[in-house]
Amino acid sequence: MKYNKLIILFGLTAIVSCTDLNLNPLSEGSSGNWYSSSAEIEMSVMELYRDVFWPQDNDEWTDDLTNRDISNPISGATINGEWGTVTNLWTNSYKPIVRASTLLENLDRAANTGVSQVLIEQYSAEVYFIRAAKYADLISHFGCVPYVTGTISMDEAFAMGRKDINELIPLVYQDFDAAIEKLPVSYSTSAPKRATKGAAMALKARFALYMGDWSTAGQAAKACMDLGIYKLYPDFSELFFPETKNTEESVYLIPRSIALGVQREVRGHLPRNAGGWAQYDPSWDLLCAFLCTDGKPIDESPLFNPRKPFENRDPRCVATIVPFESDFMGYIYDPSPKAEQVLNTATGNMQINNDSRVNAQYASFNGLVWKKGINAKWTENGFNIDADKIIIRYADVLLMYAEAKIELNQIDQSVLDAINQVRARAYGVAITETDKYPAVTETNQAQLRRIVRMERRMELAWEGLRYMDLIRWKIAEKALNRGSYGMLDVAELNTNVVDKGLWFFALTPEVDEDGLADFAPLYQGGYVKLLTNRLFDASRQYLWPIPSKEIIINPNLKQNPNY
Repeated sequence: MKYNKLIILFGLTAIVSCTDLNLNPLSEGSSGNWYSSSAEIEMSVMELYRDVFWPQDNDEWTDDLTNRDISNPISGATINGEWGTVTNLWTNSYKPIVRASTLLENLDRAANTGVSQVLIEQYSAEVYFIRAAKYADLISHFGCVPYVTGTISMDEAFAMGRKDINELIPLVYQDFDAAIEKLPVSYSTSAPKRATKGAAMALKARFALYMGDWSTAGQAAKACMDLGIYKLYPDFSELFFPETKNTEESVYLIPRSIALGVQREVRGHLPRNAGGWAQYDPSWDLLCAFLCTDGKPIDESPLFNPRKPFENRDPRCVATIVPFESDFMGYIYDPSPKAEQVLNTATGNMQINNDSRVNAQYASFNGLVWKKGINAKWTENGFNIDADKIIIRYADVLLMYAEAKIELNQIDQSVLDAINQVRARAYGVAITETDKYPAVTETNQAQLRRIVRMERRMELAWEGLRYMDLIRWKIAEKALNRGSYGMLDVAELNTNVVDKGLWFFALTPEVDEDGLADFAPLYQGGYVKLLTNRLFDASRQYLWPIPSKEIIINPNLKQNPNY
């Protein structure tokens, strides 16, 4: 692999023999003289764990999050091959793929550098894991993609087309299986976080789930469960705090570090009283998705009061979204237009309430702000945090297992136990304490399908998983062709809602079989405002477009339909 000073478009061109290792100056050089020491091999492996190579889908693309009255290329149905997010996913998947493949081609040198066979097998397994995971990302979003496992010539790269998905899936499984065979179950506590046997099993299960391969998904999830090393963290709320690192629930994560500049900027998600912008907020759709404490949807439960929407709800509701009139980040959170002043709980004094639009035009447009994982550390370090980037956790594994078995109609006690473990943890009780939480006892396949999908939404909100759930369940065209709603402007709100005693919701939205709330009656009644129309073009958007520049440089790469 020799360097070429000519800068070439990454993507398919990254597969050819002129790709740059992109490491620090110590590691500069070609593969002709690289991999000549155990340190160089270790550095090359660790390079594949860079944060940029492990992106997560944005909840802004879904019905779980609202960005004021602004749409994006997915929720506005304007996605095309020029969008930077499309290009970045393509590029930052193929970069680690080619580097992983190059590593595999050169690991035979490792024995000559004094690296033990045990370490060589571990490095090889890690590389298989990363290559499988990155192809899984590409296939899940783009469908058929070019598949390469070694260095090829420029001419070969430019002549390459997209491999059929039915051929791709077994190849990804093959890499995951190679990783599972040799990866360790765990590392020493002092070792950097990296791939394990359980991580490979869990991500194989996720990929199989996305491909609709229920049998493989169920088997891989069960294998991960049977390792017996993962547990649900006792406190759901605490699990996501920046200081809660590498818990026994984390199956695979990418560590962050403010000191090293690997961090997440969070100001846009915080309420305005706390110094944030309240720009990216939970949607009303998400608020209405949380079940009541009797296990029923809001439109079926006698416990739901639309004027007090946080009462009698699954505990994950108030752990995910800040309840009205609660103490949060040093202030009583109250977005009501009547609340012109609010208590600063740190000083004990009343002050102007910038979380109400009567004072601040850009306070949350729908009155909701995020609570999940947020604490005082979010206001430190320039509104940057270094909470773990959790790629997959044990609760997801349990729910994947349950979903796969439900779809196979292999419903037994293990399915109910998997769901109930997750639900009982949310209530802070043992799974056996069925009088203290709404334990799932249903065995009807259609009803259980609805239950497990709702459980995923409550449990995994704001973790980057809702988008692919909408895509794989084929309900994106339904969920994302609805309006995003918020509060009326202040003058109308006071006249039409507050003065009539109809704060917060004037009536209870109906929730359909897919867990989607209908706000049309509220809008037609003049109680709420349409912030933006979500749009989703089902004729094309279930797959992303191939980046335009890749199509231009390689005519054998055919674009996805209707782009």
